[in-house]
Amino acid sequence: MRTDDPVVLTLSAVLVRDAAGRILLVRKRGTSKFMQPGGKLEPGESFSAAAAREMQEELGLSVAESELEVLGDWYGPAANEENTFIDAGLFAYTLPASNGDPSREPAAAAEIEELLWMDPAQALEREDISPLLREHILPHMLAGA
Repeated sequence: MRTDDPVVLTLSAVLVRDAAGRILLVRKRGTSKFMQPGGKLEPGESFSAAAAREMQEELGLSVAESELEVLGDWYGPAANEENTFIDAGLFAYTLPASNGDPSREPAAAAEIEELLWMDPAQALEREDISPLLREHILPHMLAGA
């Protein structure tokens, strides 16, 4: 492989929504772009298993694979790595009401430095969101709204 050949990362991403229709954006430590929670698949892991695992690792939320709605796949540029593309399995998850139970609220964990709840239209106006959000997820969400 030449050093200028692009790298392709296979990962899962989860569009987390709340009852008010806001979406949860995360920013990983040492990066500048907001994105959905998610990450790389481990060897032999399915897209849905990776999505559920990443929800636990990054947000402290226990989510069963069956609770994840399949949104499809996306291939495009990575948010924070140059000359890198992502091959992503996409899922949606609607956060149930926490009823004041902090263990049911997402909290930044692992490499997540910042959480941000936003209206999808406002998120699309931001300059610091991932290409996956800007080019795929938010336009589809807003077209269906």
